[in-house]
Amino acid sequence: MRAFQDDYPDRFSHCFGCGKLHPRGLRLKTFWDAADPERTLTRFTPAPIYSGGVPEHVYGGLIAALFDCHGTASAAAFACRAEDRPLERLVRYVTASLKVDFLRPTPQHAELTLRARLLEHSGRKVRLAMELAAAGEIRAQAEMLAIRFRPPEAEADADPRDAALQTQ
Repeated sequence: MRAFQDDYPDRFSHCFGCGKLHPRGLRLKTFWDAADPERTLTRFTPAPIYSGGVPEHVYGGLIAALFDCHGTASAAAFACRAEDRPLERLVRYVTASLKVDFLRPTPQHAELTLRARLLEHSGRKVRLAMELAAAGEIRAQAEMLAIRFRPPEAEADADPRDAALQTQ
């Protein structure tokens, strides 16, 4: 199964968290959640180098980064779905705001699952609610506002079918 990030154009695939071309990145992969098709899902097991101030627990900066990459990939996928566009024509989204609530410590050696659901899609904006769970418990929640990215060079290379999207 192809992850949403697999359809990012190479020029937008250098993100530390989800870029397939970043030499040391996390290479996160986001998919539709098979258990709930109205949500997206990312799974990640943190390496020991991502420990926080409390031994055997993940540091908050990594959790925020996971929400950031999971959220922007999810925003792009939700926008494709809302606009009846195939994922192969994914348009890159970037974070405009990210609010994270850390609910309880996140254990270091457990698989982390991130899920997102769409709250709102309006023009270039996508608003999401997200959660991060480990060992069967929700450890953090986040809300994101993501914006469709419009770099000048992307507009020159844009698929003509996407012209309406570039002006919104």
